[in-house]
Amino acid sequence: MLSGGCFCGQVRYETEAEPFHETTCHCSDCRRAVGAASVTWFTVKRDGLRWSGAAASSFRSSAHAARRFCGACGTSLTFEDDRHPDELDISTATLDDPGKAPPKDHVYVRSKVSWDVICDGLPTYERTRSG
Repeated sequence: MLSGGCFCGQVRYETEAEPFHETTCHCSDCRRAVGAASVTWFTVKRDGLRWSGAAASSFRSSAHAARRFCGACGTSLTFEDDRHPDELDISTATLDDPGKAPPKDHVYVRSKVSWDVICDGLPTYERTRSG
């Protein structure tokens, strides 16, 4: 069981789904959406995620993607890509125990900020794992 939520505790989630695609993303969209140099995500099957508490707010961050966040405290919670309708990415930092879904690689490193040095030994990809 993985559980987590926003900073203020109003939005909560839990899933028994097995996480996959655990990654740290360095793309400019993710950086701007979370206000950090990178963001670590893990993916689960959408039908395995249960929300509780207040409803998360959302916005379209691109033509094919939406992001959910807490409307009260602003915590970035999910990334949802229309091209993968049965999956969603959850911000690893919002887990009650982020150690349960550590990153396995870095994506979009071609977009990373110049002073962000990747030195953890994980695989890196200029764009996505497949591209």
